[in-house]
Amino acid sequence: MMSTQRGPGKGWVLLLLLASFSQAEEPVCRLIGDPENPQLSKDGDILLGGIFSFHNKWKNRLETYMQKPLPLQCTSLNFRGFQYAQAMLFAIEEINNSTDLLPGISLGYKFYDDCVFIARGVTVALALANGNEVIFTPSEAPCSRPAQVQAILGGTFSSPCMAISTVIGPFNIPLISHLATCACLSDKTKYPSFLRTIPSDYHQSRALAQLVKYFGWTWVGAIRINNDYGNNGMATFIETAQQLGICLEYSVSVLRTDPPHKILKIVDIVKASTSKVIVTFLSPTELHMIIQELSHHNLTGYQWVGTEAWIFDFQTAAMDRHHILDGAIGLSIPKAHVSGMREFILDVKPLNSSSDELFTEFWEALFSCKFTLSKSSAENQRECTGHEDVTEVENSFTDMSLMPLFYNVYKGVYAMAHALHNVLSCNETCNNTVQLDPFMILQHIKDVNFKTKEGDEVYFNENGDPAAKYEIINWQPTENGIVDFVTVGLHDATLPADKQLKLQSQFLIWAQNSQQVPLSVCSEKCPPGTRKVLQKGKPVCCYDCLRCAEGEISNATDSITCMRCDPEFWSNERRDSCIKKEEEFLSYEEIMGKLLTAASLFGTCMTAVVAFIFFRYRQTPVVRANNSELSFLLLFSLTLCFMCSLTFIGRPSEWSCMLRHTAFGITFVLCISCVLGKTIVVLMAFRATLPGSNVMKWFGPTQQKLSVLGFTLIQVLICILWLTINPPFPSKNVLLYNDKIILECALGSAVGFWAVLGYIGLLAMLCFILAFLARKLPDNFNEAKFITFSMLIFCAVWITFIPAYVSSPGKFSVAVEIFAILASSFGLLICIFIPKCYIILLKPEKNTKKHMMGKGEQKSF
Repeated sequence: MMSTQRGPGKGWVLLLLLASFSQAEEPVCRLIGDPENPQLSKDGDILLGGIFSFHNKWKNRLETYMQKPLPLQCTSLNFRGFQYAQAMLFAIEEINNSTDLLPGISLGYKFYDDCVFIARGVTVALALANGNEVIFTPSEAPCSRPAQVQAILGGTFSSPCMAISTVIGPFNIPLISHLATCACLSDKTKYPSFLRTIPSDYHQSRALAQLVKYFGWTWVGAIRINNDYGNNGMATFIETAQQLGICLEYSVSVLRTDPPHKILKIVDIVKASTSKVIVTFLSPTELHMIIQELSHHNLTGYQWVGTEAWIFDFQTAAMDRHHILDGAIGLSIPKAHVSGMREFILDVKPLNSSSDELFTEFWEALFSCKFTLSKSSAENQRECTGHEDVTEVENSFTDMSLMPLFYNVYKGVYAMAHALHNVLSCNETCNNTVQLDPFMILQHIKDVNFKTKEGDEVYFNENGDPAAKYEIINWQPTENGIVDFVTVGLHDATLPADKQLKLQSQFLIWAQNSQQVPLSVCSEKCPPGTRKVLQKGKPVCCYDCLRCAEGEISNATDSITCMRCDPEFWSNERRDSCIKKEEEFLSYEEIMGKLLTAASLFGTCMTAVVAFIFFRYRQTPVVRANNSELSFLLLFSLTLCFMCSLTFIGRPSEWSCMLRHTAFGITFVLCISCVLGKTIVVLMAFRATLPGSNVMKWFGPTQQKLSVLGFTLIQVLICILWLTINPPFPSKNVLLYNDKIILECALGSAVGFWAVLGYIGLLAMLCFILAFLARKLPDNFNEAKFITFSMLIFCAVWITFIPAYVSSPGKFSVAVEIFAILASSFGLLICIFIPKCYIILLKPEKNTKKHMMGKGEQKSF
């Protein structure tokens, strides 16, 4: 913040510049507060800034503000910060020694320690922008001048980068981070000058969700660090996980400053959970806090899924002494190798340019010695000589497992250099007269596209992010207890969604050194034949499996609904496929079909036998007594009646459906017409015996034949109309039974069917009435009695047929109709012809004209 007035400030504010005016009214800017000196620096034609965490803790003080607060005291030396600084120095040295990039231009640097403290990060960022002079005279406007550094590299974590970028963003000073991954930093409206050489967590979160889905883990727990990195990364993971059908049993946050009881509460949540997979967005420090407490409770066997923050960190693996993280899987920045960088980082001599205090602290921590031994020093503490050999020690400084992150620093420096190369229009030499402007440099950094000496392409997208590519790392313990970081797959976000994830699952080792993929689901998968039903009040991953109802199937695992089978199909016993329904019809192969066929053939044979007997004794009085021609026609029609019942048996077809009803209707009308003719003949014959009667000439043999023909033609006409308008047709009844298809003949026109039956019934009733009236006419052999009996049976059969036919299901309705046909046919055959055959064959003495004309004792009924 700038000011042009001197104020009587009671408090102390860092980095506020006040402009004072002398008597000559020359503006002077004065720094309020203590100047910030860099921990590492070197002059050059162009200065680059670096913000690293040489320490990762600080001392908390309770300030009363009654006096000037002391400067922040950083503690707990962090070797990683020195490694990042060495990587930046390596890149700067390469560029300064290069004749192709920025020829004739030397790059200088200023490195500051932010102690992983956001406020200090902002402080040192402003120090890099303003310089650390206590008093200076501005060149143009009051209290304004060009930035001291042209670009800043660093910002170990996302939250400090957000704060730093918010402060320096309005001045368009580029900030390139090698480690800040929060997706929120891709928002160029809030952080216009921020870029990074590490992929955004937007891609990492989605990749983690795809990884979890790949192994079928739908019920997981989540632990995140309570800062921008953890909260934003986990939010994106949860959003993607929900889209992929993954549920979170719990999601908790942790921070290194949390009290012990909160850590214990998290452990209790993990202990009470049923999920076996824990997805983490944690820094190594917070992860160490969690696994340390888990080890106290002997909680092992969980499958850990990690981010690039710790999955490839040697220190994290070393502190996991209880092997809680064994089998962990996660995403890491792809491995990298930069020739000469390892040797340069391990050469600690350039660090000697740092402040004596910092270098002394670093050297003592690196070699576990003291330059000046005090009386209170431990007995085993040795004195530093200054000639210690770094190759003889093994600690996090000599650990090169984070080479991919060092490579990110390297690429960030080169991106700055290429941008400066373009701004200065460098060819063989550079144009030193160009006035450097941070905004111009920022635009050129956004547009860089180059390849490193290792052949890797470097560029930034519109959000300032690089291409998102990850290696999938699996923690595999070795026999000596050391964890081996094995690359088991790749994830490339630049590829189509279905090709991004590539895994070699056969090389994976899981928790507790298992070869089997852990199972972490709220509910077991619903097998085919069932459907999922959500459990009330629980996430969508918790459900019950209900068996599909009859007629419904599910042929996939975890089906949400059951599909109804097509009308001609039905579900099998397992309810996982539709099978064609069994077709049912009255066939010749089944027992009922065989019995009815046998009855029909027996009736036909019996009719043929009777016809033979009548033909053999056609000259006898019994045969000639009542129009033998009608008797033979009646026998012929009865034969047709017996035979037509066979058309009802067998698989319905178009012709059989039309034939069975029409043949039945016509043959029965022919049969009843013959009986009616015989009844009328009986009545006319006795009326002709009355004096003066001449009735028989009106109903002689010709008229009898014509009457039979006329009655039959009416039925033929009804059948023709029925077949013409809406004939019977084969039909599949899929509604009557669930597991069967009834093959039947649909009536087509119900009116036609009942018209045929009604006409038969009308003739039968007429015949019954006439026969009933003639039953007591005098004669030893009065045929009217037997006709009455036969019509009584006929009418009784067909009256009972109607309700039985309507109520009988499927093929049984066909059997009822056949039974009615056979019963009525047998009734006619037996009642009318068997008595005559009895006389012909067994009582030939009664088969005389005298006996037929004799007056015997009449029986009434």
